[in-house]
Amino acid sequence: MTNAAQDLLSLSKQEIKDLKILALFTSVYCCDHHDSERKPLAALPSQLSGLKRYVCCPDCLEFLAYAIERRLNCPVEENPNCKHCIIHCYRPGHREMVREIMRYSGKTLIKRGRLDLLWHYLF
Repeated sequence: MTNAAQDLLSLSKQEIKDLKILALFTSVYCCDHHDSERKPLAALPSQLSGLKRYVCCPDCLEFLAYAIERRLNCPVEENPNCKHCIIHCYRPGHREMVREIMRYSGKTLIKRGRLDLLWHYLF
């Protein structure tokens, strides 16, 4: 995606929040499970420049880029939480990976005192 096309994307506050949570969860999962060198995600739309603070290994970065692309190109008008969506647009391997990441990181962050994520975790 070119920079001009990236800047034209209009994301809702909910979409930006969902993508930040996805990046945070992926970063927490990666830090606890992988030992390789971590880098920030590159080539993001300007509205998502805050995601560059979350670092991951190359495998997790590939997954995160895929997940962001799927979320940005969601065919549903009113984007629901993915777990409540009737259309599952992740490939089968990625779908299991996002479940594992969400399950692990949600519990980990709640244990660390991020009770604000409890609402997102349950719903």
